[in-house]
Amino acid sequence: MKKFSFSLEKVLELKAYRERESEIELGRAIGALTAVEQEIQDVAKKRVEAASLRFLPGRKSAEIYNTDLYIIRLDKLKDKLFEDAAKAELVVAAAREKYIEASRERKVLDKLREKRLQEYKKNLMNEEIKELDDISNGRQARQSILGGS
Repeated sequence: MKKFSFSLEKVLELKAYRERESEIELGRAIGALTAVEQEIQDVAKKRVEAASLRFLPGRKSAEIYNTDLYIIRLDKLKDKLFEDAAKAELVVAAAREKYIEASRERKVLDKLREKRLQEYKKNLMNEEIKELDDISNGRQARQSILGGS
C-alpha cells in the first residue's frame, strides 16, 4: 500500500505559518502594551518624588513653582500614556482574536489530518489481514491438494 499522504498538507502548513505569524504579532502588541504600562509606573514614581520634594524646608517659591509645573507636565504625560495604553489594549485584543482564529483554523485541519491518518492505518491493517488470510487459505488449499492426491 502506498505511503500516507494528506491532500491538504500544503494548506495545513500555510495555516500553521499564519498561526505563528499571528502569535508573533500578538507578542509584539503585548510587548508594546507592557512598555506603556511600565512608562506609566515610571511617571507615577517621578510624580511621587516631585510631590515629596515640593514643600521641603528651605525651598524658594520659584523652586516650588517649577516643581508644580513639573508635576502638571507629569500629569499630562500620564493622561497621554493612559490613552496610549487604551489604544494598545485594543491592538492586543485584535491581535489575540486574530491568533485565536488562526489557531482554530489550523486545529481543524490537524484534526482532519489525524482522522485521515487513522483511516489510512485502519485500511492498511485490513489489507494486511486479507493478505494473511489469503496466504493462510492458500497453504490450506495446497495441503488439501497434496494430501488428497
